[in-house]
Amino acid sequence: MEFSRLKNLFVVLIMIEALTAGISFFLQDINAFAPYQADTLSNSQRNVLTEINNTQTNDKKIQELLPPQLPLLPQKLSNPPGVIKAVYVTGYSAGTKSYLNYLTNLFKTTEINAVAVDIKGSDGRVDAIADINSLVRFFHDKNIYVIGRIAVFEDPLYSKARPDLAVYNKLKTTDKENPVLWQDNNRLFWLDPASKEVWDYNISLAKDALSHGFDEINFDYIRFPSDGDMENLGFPVWDQKIPKSEIIKEFFQYLRQQLAGEKISADLFGQTTVNTDDMGIGQILEDAFESFDYLSPMVYPSHYISGFIGFENPAEHPYQVVEYSMQSALNRQKFYLQSEKIKNSEVQGSPAAESQQILNSDLTIKPSSKFRPWLQDFDIGADYTADMVKQEIKAVKDALGNDFDGFMLWNPYNIYTTGAISKTK
Repeated sequence: MEFSRLKNLFVVLIMIEALTAGISFFLQDINAFAPYQADTLSNSQRNVLTEINNTQTNDKKIQELLPPQLPLLPQKLSNPPGVIKAVYVTGYSAGTKSYLNYLTNLFKTTEINAVAVDIKGSDGRVDAIADINSLVRFFHDKNIYVIGRIAVFEDPLYSKARPDLAVYNKLKTTDKENPVLWQDNNRLFWLDPASKEVWDYNISLAKDALSHGFDEINFDYIRFPSDGDMENLGFPVWDQKIPKSEIIKEFFQYLRQQLAGEKISADLFGQTTVNTDDMGIGQILEDAFESFDYLSPMVYPSHYISGFIGFENPAEHPYQVVEYSMQSALNRQKFYLQSEKIKNSEVQGSPAAESQQILNSDLTIKPSSKFRPWLQDFDIGADYTADMVKQEIKAVKDALGNDFDGFMLWNPYNIYTTGAISKTK
């Protein structure tokens, strides 16, 4: 999410760097998850587990294959919630016993039934979570849906490890073999969105997380840079001729192909719901409709410009901003469906009459995506009270109606306004 760069009280304390593609999560501090303890596995043991998890067999046969005390890898929830109501959690928070106690209480007293946990943050670090298998079991035992979040193209660590794939500063670079990396306003480095190697690196992280029982992978920063010295952006792979939106759309489609059958979601700028151009970052709402199970526009009222739908400070008007944005997104999806239906229909007789008949009929072409936006639960632009967060949630429900499929709350400190999400009696 775009606020991962904010100081997080948990994140600042500990982050473990990991750079290799296909990296597995580190196992440490197992006591944080008692009684969900699991032995650290050797490579040979992991191979046995992989074989078992890829084999349809009975429990007796599995036990014959298993070495003594060797646990099975976690499986996805067999009966996930129909409407996802999630909160964002950093990797460090998820590995802290005191924070897990906080979450346990949150699950008991609120409507929250899902978590979005960092796999790779926007600083490029792959979070080392204390015994990832036990963490997933911890959540699943409470019937909590587990989403793994990957920040894709903003990635300072992998940019340093592979400068040949990173965005560079054209003005400062005299030797492309030793490029001076470009930095955004937060002094963070970016990878070239056109690099297939970068695509595969992030997909390998996703596949690894899915093998540990994550129910869904959420992709963030799936765009070109948006701030900084934009005139001196240099790309080692992108030829700067193919439109940015085409690059990003191709990446969307590649994700769907490589992760076929898996639940995946995409975070988009909130403005994609109302803008029809790519805003210079390559994101166009329609380009994502057929590649993801969920689309999560970040409709934070604080991030809309002054004057949006007539408000000097949109942050002070959460209901109106969110309702307008989500209604616009839904309208565009319906128009897209209608257009695709006409495009794929055999028109007979009067074209105008036939087109109108198609538009008036029930839709038969449906993209996989549903809307599940990120909502603001942090104080930027205004002090966000429980009532203001409630207004955002109500706005999503009112705008989407029968198409309401949930929401996700973002707070960089991972502490949420319980008054807005308390269970109804």
